[in-house]
Amino acid sequence: MAKYDKADLERRMHGAVEALKSDLSGLRTGRAHTALLDPVTVEVYGSQMPLNQVASVSAPEPRMLSVQVWDKSNVGPVDKAIRSAGLGLNPIVDGQMLRLPIPEMTQERRKELSKLAGKYAEAARIAVRNVRRDGMDNLKADENKKEISEDERKRHETEVQKLTDATIAELDAAAAAKEKEILG
Repeated sequence: MAKYDKADLERRMHGAVEALKSDLSGLRTGRAHTALLDPVTVEVYGSQMPLNQVASVSAPEPRMLSVQVWDKSNVGPVDKAIRSAGLGLNPIVDGQMLRLPIPEMTQERRKELSKLAGKYAEAARIAVRNVRRDGMDNLKADENKKEISEDERKRHETEVQKLTDATIAELDAAAAAKEKEILG
């Protein structure tokens, strides 16, 4: 059943990198970024909906986000959802447009965000190591079933290790860049 598949391992490791980049893009650095509002859900029409399904979000200035609500009756719920999302943002309502000034970041907040970026990176590293372990286990299983030779297994294990090292280096680089950006 378990068969060594290098392409599958690459895909799964790349998925961990993409997930980390997505998590890091949501970390606020004092600059307006539309991904900041990705986790916000709004209670409209009797259900929870992602903000991007009831409004369009843009960053017209480096320290300002604007949210254009499509349906006038949803302005109140959108305002409430953004305030209660724990992002430290206070929308200014202007008709169907909400303006969100991005406050200056304190040194304490920068340190917290830097730690959070480190946690995200560690979770991604663990995911990559788990993929590596799966690959190594599959290789041992293939060798035990006499589908590959010991030499082939060793050669593939070296490939898996190189792939793992390269992926972890990519994760570390992404996390270091984000920490540098956060600590400014």
